[in-house]
Amino acid sequence: MEPQVTDRPEKSRYEILAGDDGTETAGFAEYHLSEGEIAFIHTEIDPRFGGRGLGGLLARGALDDVRARGLRVLPYCPFIRGWIGKHPEYTDLVPKARRARFGL
Repeated sequence: MEPQVTDRPEKSRYEILAGDDGTETAGFAEYHLSEGEIAFIHTEIDPRFGGRGLGGLLARGALDDVRARGLRVLPYCPFIRGWIGKHPEYTDLVPKARRARFGL
């Protein structure tokens, strides 16, 4: 099964599900949602799933959902911030006045 990214608002995080049956939580990106902004604070991939590109899939899936919801992104998490830096087509999600603070 293809890995799936899903929002778990009750846990304030996006999760990526993988494994043989596609039901194991392979990783997550924690966030804080407030007034039209989503602050990503921590991203983690279970070591058992490392080296498969799941972190990038998680970042892309979460940010695509955020874009569809019309939210602004505050990438406090170093992984999400670095991923946006490598994929400039997502920089517009970060408010222009705050990009320098995140090195974007």
